[in-house]
Amino acid sequence: MIRIVIHGSSGRMGRELRAMVKDDPELEIVAGIDARPDEDADFPQFSDIAECNVPADAAIDVSTHAAVPGFVDWCRKNKVPAVICTTALTPDCLAKIEDASKEIAIFRSANMSLGINLLAKAIRAITPALQEDFNVEIVEMHHNQKIDSPSGTAIMLADVVNESCQQKKDYLFGRHGKTDECKITDLGIHAIRGGTTPGEHIVIYAGTDEIIELKHIALSRKILAGGTLKAVRFAVQQPPGQYSMDDMLK
Repeated sequence: MIRIVIHGSSGRMGRELRAMVKDDPELEIVAGIDARPDEDADFPQFSDIAECNVPADAAIDVSTHAAVPGFVDWCRKNKVPAVICTTALTPDCLAKIEDASKEIAIFRSANMSLGINLLAKAIRAITPALQEDFNVEIVEMHHNQKIDSPSGTAIMLADVVNESCQQKKDYLFGRHGKTDECKITDLGIHAIRGGTTPGEHIVIYAGTDEIIELKHIALSRKILAGGTLKAVRFAVQQPPGQYSMDDMLK
């Protein structure tokens, strides 16, 4: 049995994780951390992770970027492997994660979907052959409650494109006010917000007389919850260090 603490247990992803864990006899939620108490919770709740004194085998963060440093501190202090799903982390927070990973296993990904991470593998495979002749653009769409823009996944995919190119690209976040032509070294990243869309990402390679699109659509947050719980199972078996979906999918 893997005992799990969920940091952000009353949010959308927290609830998805809770529902999925209920159907898994190998997992148990032993505590939830959230500023908003949940009357439906069947586990101890804390408004601040520093107050949590419940023994655990793993901790999942699905909170906000401002709360991640405290989460990392708690995991390090209690020697609990961490799975971080939150994006838009500051350089200081990333440095804290790097330092903590010397003592505990930390699994971090901008997107916990297995499909998105396989999409990243496809990007690595085709970009080298297209980089000289194809413009690359990324379009992402999310629900109207998403607070960061562009999505962490869009930035992750852009980084994968750039890592696969010999000549690095310059990120353009929209083109308002831009009057010059689109250069081969431009990489446009465009965000759309509205409705209840869990997430859609399109990577477009536009060449002369032909277009290639790689597209991923999330139909529900279940895919993210499922990937997160796979990451928990992976992280609890690892020595201290930083890990990603690439490590898990090897």
